[in-house]
Order: sequence, then structure tokens, then C-alpha cells
Amino acid sequence: MKTNLIKLLLACLSLTLTFQGSYGRIIHVPADYLTIREGIQASVNGDTVVVSPGEYFENLNFKGKKIVLTSLWYLDRDTSFIRTTIINGSQPLQPDSASCVIFSHGEDATTFLQGFTLRGGKGTKWRDIHNGYSYREGGGILIELSSPVIRYNVIIYNLATATTGGVESAGGGGIRIGDGNPQILNNIIAYNQGKYGAGIVLNYTGVTIRNNLIAYNTGSNQYYGGSGIWSYNVHGTDERLIENNTIVSNEATTGTGGVLAYSCKLTLRNNVIWGNKPVAKQVLNAEGGTMQVTYCDIQGGLAGKGNINADPLTGADSFQLSDLSPAIDKGDSTDIYNDPQDPGHNGMAKYPAKATVRSDMGAYGGPGAAITGYIRSPGATEVSSEVFPEASQLMQNYPNPASACTTISYILRKEEPVELKITDLSGRIVLDYSMGITSPGHHNFTLDVSRFQQGKYFYSLELTNQKLVKELMVVR
Repeated sequence: MKTNLIKLLLACLSLTLTFQGSYGRIIHVPADYLTIREGIQASVNGDTVVVSPGEYFENLNFKGKKIVLTSLWYLDRDTSFIRTTIINGSQPLQPDSASCVIFSHGEDATTFLQGFTLRGGKGTKWRDIHNGYSYREGGGILIELSSPVIRYNVIIYNLATATTGGVESAGGGGIRIGDGNPQILNNIIAYNQGKYGAGIVLNYTGVTIRNNLIAYNTGSNQYYGGSGIWSYNVHGTDERLIENNTIVSNEATTGTGGVLAYSCKLTLRNNVIWGNKPVAKQVLNAEGGTMQVTYCDIQGGLAGKGNINADPLTGADSFQLSDLSPAIDKGDSTDIYNDPQDPGHNGMAKYPAKATVRSDMGAYGGPGAAITGYIRSPGATEVSSEVFPEASQLMQNYPNPASACTTISYILRKEEPVELKITDLSGRIVLDYSMGITSPGHHNFTLDVSRFQQGKYFYSLELTNQKLVKELMVVR
């Protein structure tokens, strides 16, 4: 009897260990590791690396890790964490490896990059495995021989323009993809520059590009332009699907500022393609390239089932469809392309989609319709390089609970005086600290709580006409 009991206990212990082992760890940055790079290095397949708000001046390489790299966006899809968790690639250790993020070691669909702003990348010198020439590509993200999932990121103000150091040309300011089959979902890809494919470059690759806003990418003056999406050659039988995107206000000085099919085939469905320059060529087939285009709103018109040629009536900052937009309920009527349904209204679409559940054209329609964030149109504000919230915000501090120090993250819409106050549960002020006149944008403040007694506190930022309050737990 005793022997059987021991065997049963050992079997249960083995089952418990097996169960626990089937789930990866959660690694926190900067609580467990100070840098994102260190967090990735410490991870193994199946782990999740969670990054708290802040600006991280790093150039990352996943090096084959099949992991999830995420901001705190993943907790409840609070898009403020996308704006305030920044991977800034502007200070590379090696100038020829200056992409914000690189995937080049066979990462697959179990590898996720989500919930960040990627900015300041300058591209990586990369040898094309098909023609042997070197190019500088992937200012924001470079993907080669890999198929990760890139979703809910703002990829903004990255460059792939430098042609020094023996490179033929430079492109893919936002994203460069080669010889894989990644998924590019619900991103904002804006204000990037390249000599071709300023927004996205597709080179011998399959891809799914869905529910992205691709706007204000410029500088494409080579290889037929393609400032929105530049696509070249084929990759086996993998499809290149471009579906429910808003591709607007991109500019090239040659070819097209919109979408280019260069010696390849593209499938376009339910997109809005409008206001790209040159205006006469919103989409372009070059050197044998072809496109199957259906249910798209294309400036100037294009033959194809369900296509329309009507001003989509979008807002300048988010390019969401206005209530009077002719692109509402004009996507493919097949059920699999429907917008999400509003739980309280049968047959009606859930925000940000509009009207009925039939797919809207553009980034805010179809089953993946969601809000990632907003961008400012050129000249809208003196701080045009930022991704802006709707108002000043106080972000979650981390760590919370805290025992020694905690970092408070906040965003200001305008320059104004800022005062930090900490109160206990009785309302007694335990800290009153003036930060003085503070510039607009994202800020971090490290607070020493080592002398605080254990318990719950409230911390507030008092602005000129606004008070922002959150809770803080101190533990010992």
C-alpha cells in the first residue's frame, strides 16, 4: 500500500512538472533584466518578454528565439502602452546593423513582436542571397528567411537611405521582408524613408499584410518607387495577400507612391488606396507584375469586382472612415471578411468598423478591425515626430508593488509645470515634489520608495488644468 502511494505521488509530481514545463516563463524588463536585449538573450522558446514603458535605445536581434516580445499592451490592449514603450534604433553599436529589430534565424509564427513604437532605425547592410549585391534595408524591421508575427506596433520615422559602404541601394524604411512568410497585422507604418519601398519592401517572399495604416512614407526614387508597398519576384507558391489596409499619402518621385507589383503577383482585397503621389499611379504593375484587385477604393479607379473610385472621406490623423464614407460596407460581402459584430446590436459592426457587419474597406474593417493609435498629419503640431495621445496621461508605474524604486511614466500634450504628490490612505501628503516646466512628450521619473512604510498610496501629477491619479503599493 505504501509503495503504491509513493508511486502515485511520484506520478503526480511528474505530471505537475510536465504541465508547468509546457508553459514559458514571463521575463520582465527592466525588473528582471535592464535591457530588452538581455531579456531576449535570457529567454528560451515559449517564453514571453514583457517590457515596461520607457524608451530603450537598442538594436535587437531575435537570433531564432521563438518567443513573444511585448509591451504591457497585451494585458488589456491599452494602446497607450504602444505609444510609451519605444525601441529607438538611433544609437547602434555597429553602424551597418542599425535596424530596430532583426529576424533572420528562422523565426516562425510562434514568434511575436507586439505593442511597441519602433523609431530611429537606419537599416542594416544586407547581402541579397539572390543576386549577391549588398543593400541597406529594414530601418524599423528587417526580416530574412523568417516568418514572425508583427502586430500592433507603430513603426515610424525610420530610414533606409544611406548608400555608402559598397551598397547598391537602400529601401524598406519601415519594414524589409525577404524569403519568408510573415504576418504584418494592425500596425501603423508612417513617416519612414527609403530609396525604394519607403514603407514596406517584399523581396522573394510570401506575406500577409492586413489591417495596417501605411501613410506618409517618402523618398522612393528608384526601382519604380513603391513608397507604400514595394514587391519584387516570387517565393515558391506563397501568396502575397494585402487585405483591409489603408495606404494613403505616400510619395515617390518615380513609378508609384502606392503599391508596386514588380515581376510578381499580388492579391489586393478591401483596401483604401488614395492620395499617394504621383496621383495618376496609385498602383503599378512593372516588368510582368500583376495584381488581382477586388473590393478596393482606388483613386482614379481600377477594373475589378467591387472596386470603387470615390473619396473615402477619412480623418487626417487616424484615417478612420467618416460616417459618410462611401467605403463603409463596400468590402467583400463573403461572411469570412465581415467586420466584428457589436455584442449589443445584432448585425451591426463593432467599433472601429461602422454600419453593418459587411466588411468596410480599409484598415478599420474586416475581422481584424482594431485601433492601434494615431499619427499627426504633416504640420499639424510643432512636435510632429511624436505619436500623440488624445490628452496628457499618467501611465502605470513599474514595478507595482514596489519595495525600493519604481518608475512613473507619463505623457504631456504641451509644455507646462508638473508637480508630483504622494499621499497615504489617510490623505496625508508624504511627498510633494515640483518637476518644474516640462516639455511635451513621453517622460519617466524614478521614485525611491525605500523609506515609505508598507501599504497603499496614491500618486498624482498635478498639471495646469488637470490632475492625474493612480495607486501605488509598497511592500517589504
